[in-house]
Amino acid sequence: MSQETLQEGYFGEFGGSFVPPELQEVLSYLSEQFYKFRDDPAFNEELQYYLREYVGRESPLTYAERLTDAWGGAKIYLKREDLNHTGAHKINNAIGQILLAKRMGAKRIIAETGAGQHGVATATACAMFNMDCVIYMGAEDTRRQALNVFRMELLGAKVIPVDKGQGRLKDAVDEALGDLVQNYKNTFYLLGSAVGPHPFPTMVKHFQAIISEESKRQILEKEGRLPDAVIACAGGGSNAIGAFAHYIDEPGVRLIGVEPDQAPTLTEGVPGIIHGFKCLVLLDEAGEPRKTYSIAAGLDYPGIGPEHSHLKVSGRAEYVTVTNDEVLAAFQELSRTEGIVPALESAHAVAHAKKLAPTLTRDHILIVNLSGRGDKDVEQVFHMLKK
Repeated sequence: MSQETLQEGYFGEFGGSFVPPELQEVLSYLSEQFYKFRDDPAFNEELQYYLREYVGRESPLTYAERLTDAWGGAKIYLKREDLNHTGAHKINNAIGQILLAKRMGAKRIIAETGAGQHGVATATACAMFNMDCVIYMGAEDTRRQALNVFRMELLGAKVIPVDKGQGRLKDAVDEALGDLVQNYKNTFYLLGSAVGPHPFPTMVKHFQAIISEESKRQILEKEGRLPDAVIACAGGGSNAIGAFAHYIDEPGVRLIGVEPDQAPTLTEGVPGIIHGFKCLVLLDEAGEPRKTYSIAAGLDYPGIGPEHSHLKVSGRAEYVTVTNDEVLAAFQELSRTEGIVPALESAHAVAHAKKLAPTLTRDHILIVNLSGRGDKDVEQVFHMLKK
């Protein structure tokens, strides 16, 4: 891939920036500032300080011995993003972008959120750096994730429920982009997924790549070799692209993204434009983004990051689906077997690992990215299981 193509934000045929001219000026300036500070020693020193002293990195790579024994076959390692401050991988990107926003002189931060983890991470970063914070969240998701709504408000954020459309993640992104168009002169959009117009997918990958940078070093220390596969859930794609990043150029490592069977973007999607970028997207008969559903609010999105689209079409990564029943079973099994309650999003990756591991031998190694913890989902799962 040429540097010129990368600068334009394309991954193969996917990516780009399809936005109004006034917003393109803002994004071009953001891109310029990102590339400027990405390699700035002072910026990276400050970023590493907050990742270490505030987020609590590095996160462990835990050998799940009892799960490995229960399933038979491959050895299972869990990359423990659930142990980060705020309980998920989202804080990695939030800290990186808030430091960029600070250098750009921004005072007002906006963000979208589905499950609420990115909203909590953004509100946390804004509290830490004394910035105004507005979070757009689908009305349906505010109901499903009421506890995270309270957390965001407790941290000083203003949470705006979005009741348009399905009242879910796509609709929250619509509103956040609309806000940016109206208020771009004083507002920084801290986008949480590896989606959107350039430079957002490249920025989010850069700040989330710390996941695979660590896991690659950790597995070499523990096993003396790379894993046979890395498995991560895929909704917008931020935790998965972070978990894959440092293995993309390692052809011997399978990259496996796991989607909800009711939001199978990479399984059934076609090339299209959504939210200002080109990706594989689920479209209805009218050519509009299709209605999706997932018990995990963070995976309830009809599009996917452009790099995931490219990894799928090029054959470098593979993407599979799991059912809600498989996810709920995995949620409970990991809790009971290893004493780790995963986020429903992360339980998608665990569910597929459960199917894959027994087909392999104990000589094989799987890394499952545990993108978040399940505190936010316990009440929802309680009611689902009672039914």
